Amino acid sequence: MRVLAAMSGGVDSAVAAARAVEAGHDVVGVHLALSTAPGALRTGSRGCCSREDADDARRAADVLGIPFYVWDFADRFKDDVIDEFIEAYAAGQTPNPCLTCNEKIKFAALAEKAIALGFDALATGHYAQLTDGELRRAVDADKDQSYVLAVLTREQLDRAMFPIGDTPKPEIRAEAARRGLSVANKPDSHDICFIPTGDTRAFLGARIGIRPGAVVDADTGERLADHEGVHGFTIGQRKGLGIEAPAADGRPRYVTDIDPESGTVRVGSEEHLQVWMIRASRAVWTSGQTPDGPFECIVQVRAHGGMAPALATPIDDADGPGIEISLAEPLTGVARGQAAVLYLPDAQRGDLVVGSGRISVTSSTRPADTHAVSAR
Repeated sequence: MRVLAAMSGGVDSAVAAARAVEAGHDVVGVHLALSTAPGALRTGSRGCCSREDADDARRAADVLGIPFYVWDFADRFKDDVIDEFIEAYAAGQTPNPCLTCNEKIKFAALAEKAIALGFDALATGHYAQLTDGELRRAVDADKDQSYVLAVLTREQLDRAMFPIGDTPKPEIRAEAARRGLSVANKPDSHDICFIPTGDTRAFLGARIGIRPGAVVDADTGERLADHEGVHGFTIGQRKGLGIEAPAADGRPRYVTDIDPESGTVRVGSEEHLQVWMIRASRAVWTSGQTPDGPFECIVQVRAHGGMAPALATPIDDADGPGIEISLAEPLTGVARGQAAVLYLPDAQRGDLVVGSGRISVTSSTRPADTHAVSAR
């Protein structure tokens, strides 16, 4: 097959490209230029947009003996990822830009260009497994990235390759060293690539501006502090609330609700964070077919952690296909804008990804016993 290998400049994508070559495919490497000013990013930035990363990717391609190109996707990345990220925070949501990048850039814009140029598949360094066309968790649970890939459609998965999903990260680094790849010991990416300083609040504030509001007690409605914009808060946040006096009971306060219209941020005890029901919009079913009815699963609401047994029901609402999720155990820190990803447990082959949706509504009301899901 003709395979386009997306090479970020890190060790994972370099080894993924190497394995595609070793499998006998006709491989071409490509690095996506996603920043309009890559030279402004700090040396050693743990993202994937700097000139240093592009140079690392080129050196890896040279070692592998494959053609290499840099494609400029900066404008598309700004429109589809950065602008959506800013708008979501301004609306009181907590988006995952890596998920959006996979959905709209790597497996949409990039894949479409690859297909137009005659490539059969797109290989990336994501930690996930594709077995018989089914998306599953990676062998390395600590590095698993199936959560941020659960937005992919059946057609996109059919043209995807995840060559390293069956291998733990330490072995990937060792393999890179054996292959003579200079990125073998390069640090993993942790920061949001377009916020190299790591200061999300400052980044958003510079683009959204000051939108004053109040921090209020969730129980009493008492005004506890003023703030400059809801974009500085997310559900479950404990620090940086601007509250001077401790709670009457001496217990920590957390952000429990964000109202972007009034600018009100409500804070309360940890009990206020418990969620028993989730409604998600923009449903994607990785098999390409909507399930016939309710089914038991495991739901995950954050890239790492936030999992519980649940009963998921496909629904249709004003926003199109959606999912209603009743939890057997409460989750905390569930924010609008995050993804709810549904898995079927499979200890032998890796949990199967069934589908996903963007969280739009949560409820602290516990489901009636007759509808509750049995925890497993």
